[in-house]
Amino acid sequence: MDVDIYIPCLIDQFFPETGFNMIKVLEAAGCTVFYNPEQTCCGMPAMHSGYWDQARAVGEKLIDEYDSDRLIVCAGSACTGMIRNDYEELFENSVWLNKYKSVRERFVDLSEFLIDHLSHDQFGSVLKKKAVYQDACSAIHWCDIDEQPRQLLANVEGLELIDIEDREMCCGFGGTFAAKFDPVASELAKLKVENIMRAGAELIITSEPGCLMHLKKYIKKEEVDLEVLHIADVLSKF
Repeated sequence: MDVDIYIPCLIDQFFPETGFNMIKVLEAAGCTVFYNPEQTCCGMPAMHSGYWDQARAVGEKLIDEYDSDRLIVCAGSACTGMIRNDYEELFENSVWLNKYKSVRERFVDLSEFLIDHLSHDQFGSVLKKKAVYQDACSAIHWCDIDEQPRQLLANVEGLELIDIEDREMCCGFGGTFAAKFDPVASELAKLKVENIMRAGAELIITSEPGCLMHLKKYIKKEEVDLEVLHIADVLSKF
């Protein structure tokens, strides 16, 4: 299957290896991957900060760049949720609305693409760790993504997936929330990490680069013995 990919800003700037690992996983699943190096931000930080005109401008660019009929696979549930939900309001009563709807129907998160579209959940991945899967708020509330990542991780040899209390509690990132309300965001990260450590995990796995960055920041600052990986990084270990 031919697919386009969308690389979130945080992966592009801070975790480029995760983008390459997503390509590795997609190719292992039999996909031919197309990437437009001119792609930019989806506009979520601007829109959620009240700058709708700026968000609309980058949104129009994004819509224009994905004018094929290929599915668009994204390595982040926040961007996926933004495009599938908030763009509706952003482009309401706009000449861009119908073109946007075509993009919306084709925009999918990596895990839901692999499970719901390809029914491909085995890559021969190997990782001997006790891990917790971190449900991003954008995944469960915006995109209805819950069991797909767990189905993929259940087939990673040596990986023991542990459940924790309050697993749906926010890690504290929340897009621009962490930048505007750092003390609250840090306290939420602390509560999340403490829950995970009590469960005996060595690793946090997430599908959202915002959670990845926020938890990594807290863990490094507090010198906690815990690793954080994107699900693409885990699946690519074959």
